[in-house]
Amino acid sequence: MRIAVSSQGTDLTSSVDPRFARAPYFLIFDTSDESVEVVNNEQSVQAAHGAGVQAAQIVADKKVDIVISGNFGPTAFATLSAAGIKTATWAEGKVSQAIELARNDQLKPTDSANVERHWQ
Repeated sequence: MRIAVSSQGTDLTSSVDPRFARAPYFLIFDTSDESVEVVNNEQSVQAAHGAGVQAAQIVADKKVDIVISGNFGPTAFATLSAAGIKTATWAEGKVSQAIELARNDQLKPTDSANVERHWQ
């Protein structure tokens, strides 16, 4: 399973960023080999418009199975859903905690966006 987490930093001890589209980084953890890939999301952070679609496409291109973040706007949620990627809302701690919750099937998948457009 490949797990993407919106992150405020570049390592597993970083805090989960409550923003999906405007998170500075995505940390992608692969459970098959315990590897971590850091993905810079600067282009979405700087985007005037379309950050949700842009960020969703970045993680979709990485072939992730689930994305964990505090919030998903409607365009990001729709893009991830169309790509067959599950989403879960959680931003109460470190990236490593989010990964463990996902690995142990302790996160409830979201079924819709939970914030309006342009939430920052």
